[in-house]
Amino acid sequence: MASIFILILASVFMRVLSVKHPVIETDDIIANYSYNSLTNVPKNLNQNITVLDLSHNNIQKLVTSDFGNLTALKVLILSHNQITEMDTTVFESNIHLTYIDLSSNRIENISSTFPSLLHHLDISSNKLSTLSVCRGLTHLLRLEYLGLGATKILRSDLEFVSHLQLQEVFIDLDGLNEYENSSLLVLNTSRLHLSSLSNKKSVFHVLFDAVNTSKILELSNFAEWEIGKVSVDGISAIIKNSRVTHLTMKNLGIPWINIVQILQQIWSSTLESLHIHNITIQGIIFEIKFSYFNTSMREILFDHATVKFFIFDQSIVYKLFSEMNIKNLTITNSNLLFMLCPSNSSTFEYLDFSNNAVLDDIFQDCSTLKKLKTLKLAGNKLQKLSKVSRMTKNMPSLHYLDISRNLLDYTKEDCHWSPSIRLLNIKSCSLSTSVFHCLPKNLTKLNLRKNDIAHVPPEITHLPNLENLDLGYNRLSDLPDCTSFPRLMTINVANNQFPYPSPESLKNCSRLKEINMGNNPFHCYCEVKIFIKEGNKSPGKFIGWPDDYVCERPDDIKGVKLKDFYLPDMYCNVFILVPVIVVPIIVGLLLAFCLCKYFDVPWFLKMGGQWVRTKQRTKHSKNGYQELRRDFSFHAFISYSEKDASWVKHTLLPRIESMNDVRICQHERNFTPGKSIVENIINCIENSYKSIFVLSPNFVQSEWCHYELYFAHHKLYSENTDNLILILLEPIPQYLIPSRYFKLKALMQQRTYLEWPKEKSKHSLFWANLRAAISINLSESQLESSVSSSVSNSVSSSIPSENV
Repeated sequence: MASIFILILASVFMRVLSVKHPVIETDDIIANYSYNSLTNVPKNLNQNITVLDLSHNNIQKLVTSDFGNLTALKVLILSHNQITEMDTTVFESNIHLTYIDLSSNRIENISSTFPSLLHHLDISSNKLSTLSVCRGLTHLLRLEYLGLGATKILRSDLEFVSHLQLQEVFIDLDGLNEYENSSLLVLNTSRLHLSSLSNKKSVFHVLFDAVNTSKILELSNFAEWEIGKVSVDGISAIIKNSRVTHLTMKNLGIPWINIVQILQQIWSSTLESLHIHNITIQGIIFEIKFSYFNTSMREILFDHATVKFFIFDQSIVYKLFSEMNIKNLTITNSNLLFMLCPSNSSTFEYLDFSNNAVLDDIFQDCSTLKKLKTLKLAGNKLQKLSKVSRMTKNMPSLHYLDISRNLLDYTKEDCHWSPSIRLLNIKSCSLSTSVFHCLPKNLTKLNLRKNDIAHVPPEITHLPNLENLDLGYNRLSDLPDCTSFPRLMTINVANNQFPYPSPESLKNCSRLKEINMGNNPFHCYCEVKIFIKEGNKSPGKFIGWPDDYVCERPDDIKGVKLKDFYLPDMYCNVFILVPVIVVPIIVGLLLAFCLCKYFDVPWFLKMGGQWVRTKQRTKHSKNGYQELRRDFSFHAFISYSEKDASWVKHTLLPRIESMNDVRICQHERNFTPGKSIVENIINCIENSYKSIFVLSPNFVQSEWCHYELYFAHHKLYSENTDNLILILLEPIPQYLIPSRYFKLKALMQQRTYLEWPKEKSKHSLFWANLRAAISINLSESQLESSVSSSVSNSVSSSIPSENV
């Protein structure tokens, strides 16, 4: 009942307050020239302006041309200027005006005609002597708010607006000299607000009429009003004749005894709600007997109450309020230190002691708050969460508890909460993860914003009814495991520290209706793609999507919204990466291998390398050329099997001997008759600069070839010369080489040899290598040119004709 009453009252106040301030639409064009020291209305204003603020300037006069071209103007604020004069037709062109504020100026007379669509008109705090201006307001049938003020208030003036259905009338009584009785009674308004009531003579009559004008009454700026000047009988008469149900008093200074007297008088009146803001309690505080019977009072609110007399028994004040038989009591921003437990079963359903200095000793072992449904202790000095829990254990009806903005601590003491608690607010309390071990079991809504929670323990399973969880502004690194809360519908983890929600946590929270993960430092890599997909698929599920979901890393895309972030699937999916990248690499390698095999690239590389090494050796043996010309008869001795003689005679020898008159020692034409074969072999080897051996399976079967190889090998080591050239005519399997040919095996393993290629395209490279090996007397430029040409011709001829 208390919560319903508060909602109804709040809706009434919101409806009333809504007419005090201009309603600004999203498509309005606003021009703000306030606080600019202007002396005149600016010229050449945009004619499409709908809201114009000229408050707090030095404008003295308003003429028709000031607003003549502003035909779309709806809101005009001219308060706090120096205006003394206004043309009667100043608003003639502004037929769409709904809001005009001319308060706090120096206007003495208003004869201007106001637009008929006006909803809000404030001409209070001017220099008006009477309220004759009301005569020109009779046509404002849509008027909801009217602000007035004059030195003389006459009933005849106010009768001109008595037919208007006003939501609020504000009357500034500062400077009031004369008040005609019953003047206020002609007003037809839902709310009456009187400000600065300080005249001693008129105070009784004004208040007497005010309490009978409307059910909602507000009295403000009474700091200098000594209510004691009004007799006790006068106060009693005002209250007894009152029809006010909701009274608000602001900026009031009053002695303690008068506060108690007024409370006692209104306790048996029609008043249901009393709100007092910014009250200064004066005088000595002492105990005064108070009767709580026969009251319609349901709600009392004290906000920003201060005491000028510091030495007093605080229990007197606590007792006055703790024994009240009302449903709603609010004492906020008043340095309240404690509150007594009611001596008898209390009617309190709503207690709000926020923003005071209350300690957690309050209501310990208190068993008289059986009907309490809402308890607010935000912004106090509570310290132990376990102690707060014990405070509630004797409150069987407690539904909502607010202990936010307290420096709470929990160190695993036993907690004993009231089982009736459904809503718990513990935001801004510096609590850590351990708080989950001390929570009411039957919670449906839990607010833990702005704490120091790093994670939600997965073993938490004792909140089976939780539907709404707020963990914003903590230190979470991921979404909590929603399976721990089987009935959870909404969760807020905005402004935490996780780079992206893990797929597991998203899956566990998939049944939730709303999730707020905005303003986290999202790392826009592969891991966040699953979340982006979820966000785009059901944006209504993610609160703040897409504006609050922005990339934090990497730096090159910082500030990019997640919905605009794109990363190809191939970078994130290994099953796509393998066929897209790895397979082409493997295929490329296989293709390269096949091409190398087809064009025999290894052979060309091998022979080319051999040519380079031979050329280097040739550079270091230039003295050998001179020695060749002086001491040797032949450039080379050639050894081969008779079975290979055809190739040697018709292919090898003609090509070698055409190389600048190279002389070759061949046994058929250069052995000396009469000498033994061995002697001839030795003489030929000794008189030749090089020894050429044509190797083949036939070679290893020849006995004479063995002798020739033996002697040449002996010369190789005895003279330390590089005089052996091995030509492999045909491949020789190792198993075909007899054991006595161990020197041949060693030579083939230690020295490179020239292979005779079967393909004609490779012949030119073979001859180039052979020419370099024989080291015929060619200049370096000729040799390089010949070899390069041979290699080029060989490679070119090796390419199939269809590819040329």
